[in-house]
Amino acid sequence: MLVNVVLVIFFVWIIFLTVLLLKLRNHYYNLISKTKKEKLDDILDLLISTDKRNETEINQLKHDLANQIKESKFHIQKMGLVRFNPFDRIGGEQSFVIALTDRENNGITLNFIYTKEGLRVYTKRVKKGKGDEYELSEEEVKAIEKAS
Repeated sequence: MLVNVVLVIFFVWIIFLTVLLLKLRNHYYNLISKTKKEKLDDILDLLISTDKRNETEINQLKHDLANQIKESKFHIQKMGLVRFNPFDRIGGEQSFVIALTDRENNGITLNFIYTKEGLRVYTKRVKKGKGDEYELSEEEVKAIEKAS
């Protein structure tokens, strides 16, 4: 009776070891097939070199992203539009001002004035929400405020 119990325990132990060995073998062949290397040392060396290359690329991507974020502060991010009538009692609000600014309210205003003779377009530079070279009109100031 004791011999039968020992044999059953031994048989279960052999099955457990066989399953474990098969899993290990499958894992090893899986590594070999993906890396084309046969020695475990070569596989580990390949993994380490790949890890170093990935780390270098990640650091480069972080650097590029930081530069992109820094540069994006100077791209046009806000727009304001104000329609107005430049001449009292004549026509409707066909003229308009567009303000195009970045985060710091630096940019330009485009002033489109419709008259009987045609269309006039004026531009002004904007620095920190104020006119750079020329004073801003009331409509241009409103357009910048709408853009904010």
